[in-house]
Amino acid sequence: MFDSIAPAYDFMNRAMTFGIDRIWRRKAVDLLRHEPHGEILDIATGTGDLAILMARRLNPCGVTGVDLSEGMVEIGRRKVAEQGLEQCVSLGIADCLALPFADGSFDSVTCAYGVRNFQDLGAGYREMLRVLRPGGRIVILELSTPASAFVRPFYRLYTRGIIPAVGRLVSKDVRAYSYLPESIAAVPQRERMCALMAEAGFTGARFIPMTFGTCCIYTATKPVT
Repeated sequence: MFDSIAPAYDFMNRAMTFGIDRIWRRKAVDLLRHEPHGEILDIATGTGDLAILMARRLNPCGVTGVDLSEGMVEIGRRKVAEQGLEQCVSLGIADCLALPFADGSFDSVTCAYGVRNFQDLGAGYREMLRVLRPGGRIVILELSTPASAFVRPFYRLYTRGIIPAVGRLVSKDVRAYSYLPESIAAVPQRERMCALMAEAGFTGARFIPMTFGTCCIYTATKPVT
């Protein structure tokens, strides 16, 4: 599914969020400004937007992005080359539940709009913990259902009616943008997501709601001992 929508993915992200997804990414990246970030791993990197943004704003030693979708990664590699970032950003194919990296390989681990697609979210967080260095931070950016009873009806109309209709026209994939609201509704959110992080072994898990609660940024750290 993600291979099939890869050519339209970036356009749809901008269109369905009215460009606000860029603000969310910048906020997520800014949370790492004062953290060690020599080597960063971006999980479920898609077309590499977050990996590219971190390379530009954080000036790390390197950003490694991984994703299961070859179609997404291929587009991401073209974007990296167009922006002259090949020396800093490397994108490849990998399973987020079985990462091909040694324990403690990265200072920070990030994921934007990807954890809701994990087959086993708890296992995904345990893998993030494993490859993260002690004291390192994870930053997770994920779509969410608004908590406000006033906002929810408008949100449902938009995500379950308008977005699937536009997505079918643009991407030509009937499944993809119907799957989107279903996956958002199914993923643990806010306190439940933080609890999952804690169960995986992270400390200090917290969330930051964005734009009426339609998105949340989650952060947590790996214990030093």
